[in-house]
Amino acid sequence: MVTKHTSIPEQSVLKHEEPQYSYIDSFRGVAQIGQQPVSVDNVANLFLTAGPKWADTLMNIRDKVVGLFGLKTSKQMGDGQNQTKVVQYEVGQQMGIFKVVEKTENEIILGEEDKHLNFKVSLLLETVAQAPNTKQISITTAVKFNNFFGKAYFFPVKPVHGMIVKISLKNIIKQIESGI
Repeated sequence: MVTKHTSIPEQSVLKHEEPQYSYIDSFRGVAQIGQQPVSVDNVANLFLTAGPKWADTLMNIRDKVVGLFGLKTSKQMGDGQNQTKVVQYEVGQQMGIFKVVEKTENEIILGEEDKHLNFKVSLLLETVAQAPNTKQISITTAVKFNNFFGKAYFFPVKPVHGMIVKISLKNIIKQIESGI
């Protein structure tokens, strides 16, 4: 089961930045991994392709509209780059439309800055206490609005964003439980 929260997980490196964000959501779910090793890099690889296919159509529409206002499009952010499986992601590396801005043993922080808003996405993988073959996976999005246009932009994006992240997390869990 995937649950939605409105705060950054305590174990996330983003937790100390929480007060600066205008919007936060965190979707969390549990995967039964058996004996297979699962790393945060595995979660990141799955994250790139776990979204619903209809989200690609929405991204194309978004690109056409925001391009008119001088905002970054997915092509400018590296969409289509590094879409193949990577063993380990490194800070500064482009990961689809996201840039890796920070990484620890169990968390990868992706992000982008633009005129209207800045955002970070945390992919956090944690072992559940007393259950070493169970992992909690969190996808947390933190957004800072830089101006009124950022708020206006995010208003219609927010409900769709939530659906995409929830579906993506469910798909990631399903793939991990089936042996990646």
